[in-house]
Amino acid sequence: MFIDSAKIYIRSGSGGNGIIHWRREKYVPKGGPDGGNGGRGGDVIVRADKQLHTLMDFRYKRRYIAKNGNPGEGSNCEGRSADAVIIKVPCGTILRNADTGEILADLVEHNSEIIIAKGGHGGKGNTEFATSTNQAPRICTPGEAGQELNLELELKLLADVGLVGFPNAGKSTLISKISAAKPKIADYPFTTLHPNLGMVYFEEEKSFVVADIPGLIAGAHEGKGLGIQFLRHIERTKTLVYLIECTSDDPKKDFTVLRDELKAFDPSLPKKPTLIALTKLDIADDKQRNALKKIKFGKGIPAHYISAVTGEGLKKLVAAMWEACKI
Repeated sequence: MFIDSAKIYIRSGSGGNGIIHWRREKYVPKGGPDGGNGGRGGDVIVRADKQLHTLMDFRYKRRYIAKNGNPGEGSNCEGRSADAVIIKVPCGTILRNADTGEILADLVEHNSEIIIAKGGHGGKGNTEFATSTNQAPRICTPGEAGQELNLELELKLLADVGLVGFPNAGKSTLISKISAAKPKIADYPFTTLHPNLGMVYFEEEKSFVVADIPGLIAGAHEGKGLGIQFLRHIERTKTLVYLIECTSDDPKKDFTVLRDELKAFDPSLPKKPTLIALTKLDIADDKQRNALKKIKFGKGIPAHYISAVTGEGLKKLVAAMWEACKI
């Protein structure tokens, strides 16, 4: 199961209280104050981990609460500080205040982290208040309260190339042929219900990541079909590859519909480097092939003619993907 958004509750620990305490030693008359400070409450830290790929764990655990610091002790001993609670998320996770909508962090790099809720400082013991004019202070302070927050997590996959197309356009078949990914493949619409990632090895020391985005249909930005729930995953891609069936009645219209859906979601998406891949060439006759080569999809938008089944055109398409990723 692929989970790409979640809401959790977090709370950092409160600081321990300072204490009032006096020295009590047999041969030390009039012992002074020796109340220690309280320990610091535990922080809540969110850290990106490249080993994680979904937010599924947050379906089962939604509350992350750090421990409080211990109170101070006599003999000027400071209370023990609480350990931090570390929450691991996939690289590419956006952290947002669920109540205000404010973006707090965007964790892209492995091991990047943020203290999302700081633990409270410990209170002061009466030793801290001793002065030359007040040598027996009867005062201490409580620990600082921890912070609490309703946190929204949103995952945007990190991929170099995003595959976009109508249901059954051949996206899953293509990614299974050019990478080691093994998505579900069948001959009915909306077979793919979540994005798939695949690492494509072009040449030695040359590789890139491809994301297969579940099929779009006209009106997706209004919630039709699978809606726009997965379009967020192509926002980070460098290149978009539009997959269009070569047997379509109007391939150019299909391209326009797909591009308009992306534009309705995010006006910057159509500005990304773009490739066209006309798929299922193995079922096209000579007349259809000749007609396809006459179609102009737009200035600077190259078209590739491929068959993921027979492998025709795949090497040229992968090379074009690699070149587009370097831009």
